[in-house]
Amino acid sequence: MTRPRGWKERAGSGGVGYDPKKVQPATRGEVYPLFAMGAVLAFFALMVCYRRGYLLLYGDAVAHLAIARRILDARHPGIPQLGGVWLPLPHLLMLPFIRDMTMWQTGLAAAPMSMVSYALSVAGIWRLGRRLMRLRWAFAATAFFALNANLLYLSTTAMTEALFLMLLVWSVVATMEGVAALRNGRVSSARGQTIFAGLLVICMVFTRYDGWIVGAAEWACLAWAMWKANAEVRKKTLTAFVIFSVMCAAGPLAWFWYNQHFMHDWLDFMRGPYSAVAIDRKTSPAGQHYREWHNPWRALTYYMRCAQIDAAAWETGWVVMAAALYGTWIAWKRRAQSEVRGRAESIALLLWLPLPFYIYAVAYGSVPIFIPQLYPHSYYNARYGLELLPALAIFAALAAERLELWLSGETMGWGKLAARFWQPAVMLLCVGNCLAMMYSVPLVLKEAMVNSTTRVALEKQIAFALEMLPPNDPVMMTLGADVGAVQRSGRTLASIVSENDYESFSKAQADPADNVAFVIAIDGDAVAQAVAAHPEGLQELYVMCTTGQPCAKVYQSLVWKK
Repeated sequence: MTRPRGWKERAGSGGVGYDPKKVQPATRGEVYPLFAMGAVLAFFALMVCYRRGYLLLYGDAVAHLAIARRILDARHPGIPQLGGVWLPLPHLLMLPFIRDMTMWQTGLAAAPMSMVSYALSVAGIWRLGRRLMRLRWAFAATAFFALNANLLYLSTTAMTEALFLMLLVWSVVATMEGVAALRNGRVSSARGQTIFAGLLVICMVFTRYDGWIVGAAEWACLAWAMWKANAEVRKKTLTAFVIFSVMCAAGPLAWFWYNQHFMHDWLDFMRGPYSAVAIDRKTSPAGQHYREWHNPWRALTYYMRCAQIDAAAWETGWVVMAAALYGTWIAWKRRAQSEVRGRAESIALLLWLPLPFYIYAVAYGSVPIFIPQLYPHSYYNARYGLELLPALAIFAALAAERLELWLSGETMGWGKLAARFWQPAVMLLCVGNCLAMMYSVPLVLKEAMVNSTTRVALEKQIAFALEMLPPNDPVMMTLGADVGAVQRSGRTLASIVSENDYESFSKAQADPADNVAFVIAIDGDAVAQAVAAHPEGLQELYVMCTTGQPCAKVYQSLVWKK
């Protein structure tokens, strides 16, 4: 067999026809246009989703916006309004835009954060791909990632996935380049990349709990590289590594302190009343759990299946997953190619870390995933599969590049012809995958549509009731599940006496009629219980009921005085 030009055959090279000399890191001039391309795609996605009313379909998106809003607009505004479960960075990034009532009501206050995150993640995938494969295949990996319809939808909302994926990709890039710089003895670059990685890790830690595991793994990689570096390089980069280590530890410790100081339990985010465990306990029948509970194998099955459907249309996700697993094997084999390049670039394997995290979270962390393809054939947390999208994009492209190199080595004419058209065909498949996902409604958007139907109907009724009440008179209601009603009504959160303001709410619970002008009680909530215990001085005005939701009752106080 005639071998192509550039053929390399080395022990452990991990690739037929792989030539590392043809793989060069991206320059700044390459990264900026990819960021601009991502920004354009995100803008078009925003126009489509805004016009069709998709921005506020997720109840979690409404809640994220409300948390940001109540830092500025509440009876007792301030940092304590962040709450103790969801991590704070996304809410802090929305602050410059959330004060504007229109930006809050439409959900556009979150668009700058998510759109910029998406555009940066596209640029990050490009930069990562350029270190692992030739330019044409780095572009294919970037296209597959950027044209994912599920991610494009989330890049317009207040959900945290777009922000976290950007931080994940760039922290892997910074760790990879920091390790490579340490092994090459490039002190200045090693310092800069190490500190940059620390900044990204602390941002990840304050965005999603997945980031805690990724950050710990990246610290271990840089610590090992420091240990293996020569004494002079280690001495010159020690200060930067110490700063990096402090930043990695500061995030979790700060969150523990926040929970202890404001929630009076340093693990409130794990076992408090709004934690995943508490929510699962409330929503599950007594003594029953979802199928993946304490079953890691089934949790693996559900999560891998979810990731496939999130990544590709119809059933083509099986092919993408198989290709990505093969590409991962290729990357692992290349570790032995050279002491500097191969081992530094194996850092890309960290992109798979969301897999073990979610296996544990689903099996033991009360975080179920429901998709229509598997029992119980419903929708819940389907977006979590997107955490594997960077790994699928990078390693599937690596496998596709390997196939091209194999085809180009064939002596028969068909092999060389197929190799010539293989990459353009993959690019067309990336475009086709995006169009097919949009045609059949992407899984993440479909979940939002299905689960919002009854919630939005009740929110509209409560919002109508709120619009009829005097705008500055205090109204007592819980906001945990129905803050969207206040958002729709255009009423300030400062006029609402809710569980988010402990002192005011406690006083109102003890005597609703004397402390608020109006009460909106939803069957079974804390306000309904307070009304049942202290009905004196309250007059029922009307009742609102919708299918699939508890009824809401509006009361007026007969004794409240301004």
